[in-house]
Amino acid sequence: MRNDPYAQYNFLLEIDGLTSAGFTEVGGITMESEIIEYREGSEVARARKLPGMMKYGNITLKRGLTQNRELWEWRKTTLRGMTERKAGAIILLDEARAPQLRWEFREGWISKYEGPALNATANEAAIESLEIVVEEVELVD
Repeated sequence: MRNDPYAQYNFLLEIDGLTSAGFTEVGGITMESEIIEYREGSEVARARKLPGMMKYGNITLKRGLTQNRELWEWRKTTLRGMTERKAGAIILLDEARAPQLRWEFREGWISKYEGPALNATANEAAIESLEIVVEEVELVD
């Protein structure tokens, strides 16, 4: 049986259990451990490296602008000083559109919204983009 890689165009975004589709791009699914260098006094010029604080990247989303304002309404909670944090997941699908991989995030809120670049001579969809700040991301089984 062949073990082909999954296609990057087949994914869904889920926020608080509700599935949102229509995104052209999702990025920033990163997890990183800071490195703490530690040297014992009895060791000769060699540092040990220990795992430190975990960092998670901001998840970036891009999609064609539509009448759906759910994400904008979520962004407005932060603009009004009453930030609403949500959990969600990015779900990678196989060619049969069955879920295969799921990255879950927690304590997310929208830190940045970017409206579309408008150009009267272009023939492309208007694209909006946003960044969701997260406190944790995990690839779950």
